[in-house]
Amino acid sequence: MFDFSLLFSSLPKLLSSLPVTLELFAAIVAAGIGIGVPVALLGLGDSKILSGCVKFYIGAFRGTPALVQLFFLYYGFGQFTFIRHSMLWPVLRDPFMCAVIALGMNSGAYTARILMGALSAVPKGIVEAAEALGLSRTSILTKIKAPIAVRIALPAYANETILNLKATSLASTVTIMELTGTSKLLVSETYAPYEIFVGAGLVYLAMTFVLAQLFRYLELLVGRKTGKPDSTSRREKRSSSVTLQSQNSSDAQAASH
Repeated sequence: MFDFSLLFSSLPKLLSSLPVTLELFAAIVAAGIGIGVPVALLGLGDSKILSGCVKFYIGAFRGTPALVQLFFLYYGFGQFTFIRHSMLWPVLRDPFMCAVIALGMNSGAYTARILMGALSAVPKGIVEAAEALGLSRTSILTKIKAPIAVRIALPAYANETILNLKATSLASTVTIMELTGTSKLLVSETYAPYEIFVGAGLVYLAMTFVLAQLFRYLELLVGRKTGKPDSTSRREKRSSSVTLQSQNSSDAQAASH
């Protein structure tokens, strides 16, 4: 029988692991953006060699599970003696840093692909008009293409960010005591997996709900900044156009009589 008292009593312990989870999540998102933006620009550049490297990177990280990438980085590199005696070893032996690097590079691949698609979706007419005005490529990118691309990419990037939040649970496999790792520890102590993991699921659900609402507000804000009409303005425009058409038709009928 489901023990609700155990569920409620375990919530404070689960919530105590939130700082580690949120710190890991913020580091992964920052790494994903830091990698994804330059990779997207290189992928859309004129160099075929760099574009090929970008395609390989995106294909490799999107085509393999993030858990495998994390295991490869944390357990795989430690097998080489020259790495254990190199400057990289203090970083690679730290499970938190390995989780940030592996999951950040995975997020960077998805972020780069989202940004490449958004930048490619910017109408060519707008870019050609900016070029006709004599704007430089940097000005066109920062002042014309980037604002439009951000608006296009935001819904897909919101999904990617929520996936990054849930991907923090993979860090428990390399001994990081975040939310899922704490849940496993509580299960080993109480032998009650249902109550503990239901509590962890509720915490994840609350975090994803807050994150989704933040992105929804951000989409509305970006839409206003870039002049994207919302549903209300569209209805008003349709009603005004219908009214204008009816007025024109009545004027035409009156003129014919």
